[in-house]
Amino acid sequence: MQAIFDSISTQLDLSAGEVRRLFHGRGRCYPGYEQLVIDLLPPVAIIRLFSEHPVELIEALNRYFQQLQSPFKPDALVVQHRYRRENSIEVLWNTGDEALDQRLMVTELGLKYVVQPLKNQNSGLFLDMREGRRWVKQNSQGKRVLNLFSYTCGFSVVAMAGGAEGVVNLDMSRGALSSGRQNHRLNQLSVERVRFLGHDLFRSWGKLRREGPYNLVIIDPPSFQRGSFVATDDYRKVLKRLPDLTADKGEVLLCLNYPQLGSDFLMQLVKDCCPEFSFCERIANPDDFPDRDPEQSLKVLLFKKG
Repeated sequence: MQAIFDSISTQLDLSAGEVRRLFHGRGRCYPGYEQLVIDLLPPVAIIRLFSEHPVELIEALNRYFQQLQSPFKPDALVVQHRYRRENSIEVLWNTGDEALDQRLMVTELGLKYVVQPLKNQNSGLFLDMREGRRWVKQNSQGKRVLNLFSYTCGFSVVAMAGGAEGVVNLDMSRGALSSGRQNHRLNQLSVERVRFLGHDLFRSWGKLRREGPYNLVIIDPPSFQRGSFVATDDYRKVLKRLPDLTADKGEVLLCLNYPQLGSDFLMQLVKDCCPEFSFCERIANPDDFPDRDPEQSLKVLLFKKG
């Protein structure tokens, strides 16, 4: 238990008021706590349980958060029981003025995003992709960017903030794209050079090709989403289209968060489907996401054409 408290204290201070993972049990670095993570979405801290835990654990975490002296102490503490179908959200306390069932604004890398802290699955921003977003922000100056499986368009926000010439976002969820527009507006980023396409990727190749070619292509699909995308079957179909979408010397950021598939899966797919792309580097995961086996954690690989 002390290891959890130490992680919370350290990561809370490092957060400086921005979003951060306070405890990452899923990386299997803390035996006995593999089904526990704690996220900070200021002003809310969320205890996420992926299996049933003793009530004493929740009580101990509750007491610890209440007695915290950090200037970044959250105003609210929420428990999310991810293993339940009903009654999965439990608000332990809320001393702030924010209504937690509404959209809240959080900050990452100095940029603002809307999140829904009480949403049962994804709150609106995947915290483990912070270093990927940092890389795009630092390497998008003057580039035409294609953001596939864009979700709420976090990559588009950092690309435009980093001076991109324009971004094309594609996602089947029009609701997520609507949040993406709001994220751009929150940061005073013009959307005149940003496209939001609510289409099925596998029926949109012609449209995307006409909008291209792109200097940077970002592919961050779900690992398994029935009826939409299954990595083992569909990643290959996407990579076969890369040569037509990517400009000469263009870069591609391939992302995969699926413990059963390592980086060798992506490396082999690129070799098979688009051998003109060469591997450049793997973007490191954030230090608040420690993992005993990096090959079972998020993989973010950079390739370059030509």
